[in-house]
Amino acid sequence: MTKTRIAIEGGAGYTAGELLRLLINHPFSEVKYIHSESNAGKPVSSVHSGLLGDTDLVFNEIDFNDCDVLFLCKGHGQSVIFLKDHQLPSTLKIIDLSQDFRQEDNGFIYGLPELQQEAISRGKKIANPGCFATTIELALLPLAAAGLLKEDIHVTAITGSTGAGQAPSDTTHFSWRNNNISVYKPFRHQHLKEIIMSIKKLQPGFDKELNLIPVRGNFSRGIFASMYTKCTDDYTNVKSLYQEYYSRHPFVIISDNIPDLKQVINTNKCLLYLEQFEDKIFIISIIDNLIKGASGQAVQNMNILFGFPQDAGLRLKSIAF
Repeated sequence: MTKTRIAIEGGAGYTAGELLRLLINHPFSEVKYIHSESNAGKPVSSVHSGLLGDTDLVFNEIDFNDCDVLFLCKGHGQSVIFLKDHQLPSTLKIIDLSQDFRQEDNGFIYGLPELQQEAISRGKKIANPGCFATTIELALLPLAAAGLLKEDIHVTAITGSTGAGQAPSDTTHFSWRNNNISVYKPFRHQHLKEIIMSIKKLQPGFDKELNLIPVRGNFSRGIFASMYTKCTDDYTNVKSLYQEYYSRHPFVIISDNIPDLKQVINTNKCLLYLEQFEDKIFIISIIDNLIKGASGQAVQNMNILFGFPQDAGLRLKSIAF
């Protein structure tokens, strides 16, 4: 079988490192090129040390005519510039992991498989969702599909430090982050726009508030989101809606017990938990921000684009302890 030829642009960051870890073990693909302006000519394992012994790849220039799919792992705002500066072959498929095209600009399809699997399968340019957005959207889509989001939604979500990227900053420094938590961008996080966009694809008349309080956690990876909204429908019916909605999606699992973050770390899973309190439905949603929230979802999108099984290269084991 001829393998799908892969190129990665912006290869030095966290998402590129996770993407490489997944793709060098993918049964139907071959990473041919990985480019990093600051690391040209260096072995990939000199930057992504966890890949030492797994790959002999070096950071090199990309021959865009010699690959089938290009993953853009550049910083936010940089993908737009890259695509303006490069004339790419019309046959090349693109998966962008930045936020540049998540509003479906310039022909990009919003790449949440549990919402847009058919559109992704017919697409050519995919905008990978954000990590907070993925966590919250997967918690709310079944309610939106049934037209049950009739009141304001309240979300608190705590994220690991890798969600801020690899470049060091005051709030990612170990001495500050360890044994510490803090709120940032309350009610104005950048992922709110794409969450509202996704809800309206299923429930066009949605006009309520989505209140998000993001929290910086003192751990490396993962997102734990808890949320509630008023919903007077019978709990058994609501849970059945979720089970039916996700019956065709291999990575979203409804848990009968309150889940913990370690159950999803190093996996492409999203675990959901539902409970009813009088007239409120309470939902927990957890993912690994670097896998289902970024690189794993990008591979899942590639699998859909090329007609591979969705779970190809993504049957990963959680760390558990």
